[in-house]
Amino acid sequence: MRKGWLLLAAITPLAHGVRASCPDWPPARARQELLALHDRLDGWNHAYRVEGASPVDDAVYDQALQRFEQWRRCFPAQAPATPRHLGDAGGRVTSPVAQTGLAKLPDAAALAQWMHARGDQDLWVQPKADGVAVTLLYVDGRLRQASSRGDGLHGSDWTAQAQRIAAIPKRLPHAPARVVLQGELVWRLPGHMQATAGGLNARSAVAAAMARDELGDAAAHIGLFVWDWPSGPPDMPARLAGLQAMGLADSVRYTQPVASLAEVERWREQWYRHAMPFAADGTVVRQGRRPAAASWRAAPPEWAVAWKYPAASALAEVRAVEFTVGRSGRITPVLQLEPVQLDDHRVQRVSVGSLERWRELDIRPGDQVEVVLAGLTIPRLQSVAWRTQQRAPVTPPDPRAHGPLTCWQATPGCERQFLARLVWLGGHHGLQLEGLGEGTWQALVDAGLVRHLLDWMNLTPQQLAAVPGLGANRAATLAQVFGSARERPFARWLQALGVPARQASGMADWSTLEARGADDWQAREGIGAGRANQLVAFFDCAEVREQAARLHAAGMPGF
Repeated sequence: MRKGWLLLAAITPLAHGVRASCPDWPPARARQELLALHDRLDGWNHAYRVEGASPVDDAVYDQALQRFEQWRRCFPAQAPATPRHLGDAGGRVTSPVAQTGLAKLPDAAALAQWMHARGDQDLWVQPKADGVAVTLLYVDGRLRQASSRGDGLHGSDWTAQAQRIAAIPKRLPHAPARVVLQGELVWRLPGHMQATAGGLNARSAVAAAMARDELGDAAAHIGLFVWDWPSGPPDMPARLAGLQAMGLADSVRYTQPVASLAEVERWREQWYRHAMPFAADGTVVRQGRRPAAASWRAAPPEWAVAWKYPAASALAEVRAVEFTVGRSGRITPVLQLEPVQLDDHRVQRVSVGSLERWRELDIRPGDQVEVVLAGLTIPRLQSVAWRTQQRAPVTPPDPRAHGPLTCWQATPGCERQFLARLVWLGGHHGLQLEGLGEGTWQALVDAGLVRHLLDWMNLTPQQLAAVPGLGANRAATLAQVFGSARERPFARWLQALGVPARQASGMADWSTLEARGADDWQAREGIGAGRANQLVAFFDCAEVREQAARLHAAGMPGF
């Protein structure tokens, strides 16, 4: 069950204050933006609670909710009411004990402070199971009622579904006359490692199954982790002993005593990086003794908190849309983002992938996007969370002006592709010019010293030293690096020019290659019709021939 709706009062305040980060909007636009986000949150809530779908990750939902509340404080006169998160829940069953939810602490320092305030005593740690919350009522040892969290006091009746889930005990041995258990319905993931696999949408799988009239095969995949016995003994050791006697061994196994932050961190790391039977998105720290269950309210309590794992999904605002043009003319939209933290990565840029996808998503500055870590290492654009209501114009490069054989000079409109050609030429695919990167090439272009692809070959140390930021020593080194290019073999030069072949070794001299037709190329092993036509076009291109003529004049072997 989505956790974020219970946490409005428990969300950590913004570090620099509300007003410091308020958008600079006139009242009319503030009203527009707030209504748009309000509607998006309502849509997500409906999808989650009625359809059993999770359009965005919980972390993104929580961040969007925080953003909405922040904007409401910034623009109180323009703000709509907070979304009715439970408007679609339809819960009619009264929970025997309130589902409290949990406040989320932002970091280890906050948890240490929370623990210190409790004397670092009688504290217990559990994995924060990533599933949907359930309350189970047993009378005389028999399952009488199962209900969803709902609004914390009233939820949906899941008793019929619970009877079909083997992981939920239908009878409790050695149980008191009336037992209330609270826990999480989880998707069974034997051997699951959160650090490498992430959540795998396990919570959505359970939510979708419980939203259906018939569980079908999903019943066998749903497990149960009981994280509390509200009606049990007042102290934790006695509660754990009772849960063990009732056959709920996982509750005992995954509830461990802790007396310091270091011990919490040790268990947190253990459950994050080692095999678990279900997904867990953090850890929970509880006090052993707490108020009587009859006094619990549907609000985060003071006696238990959550510390979530580093987010692998985050909400980010688009600052700008830029377009890179590769050596082959491929146009790639790149989003400049307000920096966000994903795991241990600070993400400020993310690729959209293709011009076609950017046009389909229509991303503009001010839009909010969901960014994830692909393979837990590479930032990837997941979706557009919602769009700003003021659409700034964005003009991409004309794809008709860029292709494999365009932009051999630094002419207007060709700046990006020409720079990409230079980077390729000097990089490991080309001449392997040591210590020469995009920044140096850009400086030479900006200084007007490199306007054509091979202008750098005749630059002197004195000319290079005049480039801002180079200096005499760097200029001398750079001149030596450029001079070393003359020692490169013919095949390496072909690759530097971008010949469309998997490898250029073994190719004859230039005059022989430019005389070959498509049939001649196809006669060679490993070259099909498409590649043959590309090779003919390459050697027939006037711009390519011009580069060959300059290399011939420079006395380069093979040309």
